[in-house]
Amino acid sequence: MVYRDIPEELRKAIEPVVGEHSLELMDVQTVRDRGQAILRVTLDTTSGDGRIPVDHLARASREIESSLDAADVMETAYRLEVSSPGLDRMLAREKDFTAACGSGIRLTTRRPLDGRRRFSGRLVAYANRTARENIDGKDVEIPFDEIEKANSVYAFSSADFQIDSSA
Repeated sequence: MVYRDIPEELRKAIEPVVGEHSLELMDVQTVRDRGQAILRVTLDTTSGDGRIPVDHLARASREIESSLDAADVMETAYRLEVSSPGLDRMLAREKDFTAACGSGIRLTTRRPLDGRRRFSGRLVAYANRTARENIDGKDVEIPFDEIEKANSVYAFSSADFQIDSSA
């Protein structure tokens, strides 16, 4: 799911609260787990780095829940989960694709393109609402409107496994 797929009534209830916290709404998903509705909201910083302190997320979460309850947009009881993008950050907005240029990404399209829906490679460029991804040495162009879901692929390095001896 990408930003454009967020239902308007949810966006109207959530975005003003998110803006008051100097954050941006990336994604909203409704899933069912053991019969319970879960509303998953993903927020990002305005700079797009995903570095949101936990206490900041908690404050935003409480206010989002109040706004959703006041707007009465959820048809059933639900559990709210608010998070930041994480290592395999979703690419939900056009600016996310622009920022991910040069990085590894995985994406799924809404319908098959050249006989496939799943693509994994390096995002070479994003322009004119089209992602150009290099897959096994070949560039493939995928229109933004055809993208159902996309995530960056975090490239671990040896620095990720260094132990800080000063701690």
